[in-house]
Amino acid sequence: MDFLVSFSLFDFVFMQKEKMIVGILSFLNFTHIIDFMILMPLSPQLMRVFEITPQQFSYALGAYTISAGVVGFLSAFVVDKLDRKTVLLIGYVGFILGTLGCALAWSYWALVGFRLLAGGFGGLITTQVNSIVADLVPYERRGEAMGILSMGFSMASVLGVPLGLLFANIWNWQVAFGFIVILSSIGLPFAMMIVPKMQGHLLPKSTENNGEKPSPFIIITQIIQEPIQYLGILFMLATILGHFLMVPFFSPYMVANVGFTEDQLTYIYVIGGILTFITSPYVGKFADKYGKFIVLYYALIGSSLTVLLIANFPKMPFYYALPFTGLFFIFASARHIPANAIVSNLVSPAQRGSYLSVSASIQQLAMGGASLVAGLIVTKNIDGSLSGYNYVGVIAICFTVLALFLGRFLEKKQNIFMESGKEKDETKKGKVVRGK
Repeated sequence: MDFLVSFSLFDFVFMQKEKMIVGILSFLNFTHIIDFMILMPLSPQLMRVFEITPQQFSYALGAYTISAGVVGFLSAFVVDKLDRKTVLLIGYVGFILGTLGCALAWSYWALVGFRLLAGGFGGLITTQVNSIVADLVPYERRGEAMGILSMGFSMASVLGVPLGLLFANIWNWQVAFGFIVILSSIGLPFAMMIVPKMQGHLLPKSTENNGEKPSPFIIITQIIQEPIQYLGILFMLATILGHFLMVPFFSPYMVANVGFTEDQLTYIYVIGGILTFITSPYVGKFADKYGKFIVLYYALIGSSLTVLLIANFPKMPFYYALPFTGLFFIFASARHIPANAIVSNLVSPAQRGSYLSVSASIQQLAMGGASLVAGLIVTKNIDGSLSGYNYVGVIAICFTVLALFLGRFLEKKQNIFMESGKEKDETKKGKVVRGK
C-alpha cells in the first residue's frame, strides 16, 4: 500500500513537471506561429507600402515555409545524434535574429531574405517541439499534450496577431516584428531553464539494429520503402494542404471581396483565437478518450464545409461572417491535434527526430508551394476584388478528402508500436525523455 502511495505521488510530480515543459514549449510555438501568421493580416499594408502584386506577396509568404522545409530536411541527418534541447535553442536564437532582420527590412527583397532566415530556423523549432513532446508524453496522453501545443496557435491569434496589427496601424508594420522579437527574447531564458536535456533517444539500447543507432540516411530509405512511413508523410501533407491553401489570401479576400476593413481583420483572429484556445484542450482529451482517428474524421469533415462556405462568401456585414471564420479556426486546429499525435507514433523514439524532420520539411515545402500556387490562381480585378479564391477552396477540399482516405489506412496500422509495448515501455517513466 505504501508503495502504491509513493508510486502515485511520483506519477503526480512527474506529470506536473511534464505539463510545465509542455507549457513552455507551447509558448515557443506561440512566438514562432505569430511570426509566421503576422505576415498574412499585414498583407494589405505590405502590398500597398511596397507596391507589390498578390503574386509577389505570395513569394514573401512562401519564402518562410520553403526555407523551413529545406532546413528541416537537412537537419534530419543530424537531429537524432544531438540533444533535442540543444537543437531547439539553436533554432530559437536563429529565429529571433531572423525576425529582428524582418523588423529592420528596408525593402521588399530585404524582407524576403530575412523571411528565409527566420523560416529556416523556425523549421528547427517545429520539429524539435513535436519530437520533445512525443518523447516526453506517452501515446495514450499525447492528444492532450498536442492540444496544449495547439493553444500556441490560439494565443497567437488572440494576443499576438491583434497586437501586431495594432502596433502596425499606430506606427508601422516593422513594429509588429519588433513586438515578436521582444516576446521571443522573454521566452528564451525560460526555455533554457525549464526544458531538460533530451538525450534518451541517444542511448544505443533504445534502438534496433543490434544496439547500433541507425543512420539518418537509412531512416530516409526506410521512409521510402515502408508504406506506413511514407503514407504517414502523405497523410500529413494532405492534412496541411487541405487547410493551408486557403491561408495566403484569407485576409486579402476578406478585405477585397467580403467587405472587411483592415482594422476589422483583428476581430477574425481574436474570435477565432479565443474559440480555438477553448476547444483545443478538449479536442486533445477527446482524441485520447474516444480515439484520435474518430476526432480527426469529424474535424476534416467540418473543415471541408467551412472552406466551401468561406471560399464563396459574397459581400456582407463583417459580423455575419465572423461565426464562419470562427469555425474555420476551430476545425483548422482540431485537424492538426490528432494528426500530429498519430504521425508521432509511426516510428520508434530513436528515429522520431529524423522522421518528423523529414515530414515537417516536406510539409513546409508544400506550404510554400501552396502559397505560390494560390498566387497563380488568385488574381486582382480592376475594382480591387480578388478572383479565383473559390477554385483554391475546391483544391483544398480535394486534399482533405485524400487525408480522410489515408487516415483510414493508418487507422488499421496505428498499433504498430503499441501492440509490441515498445512505445509504452520507453516513455512510461521518462526513460526516453530524461536521458543522461
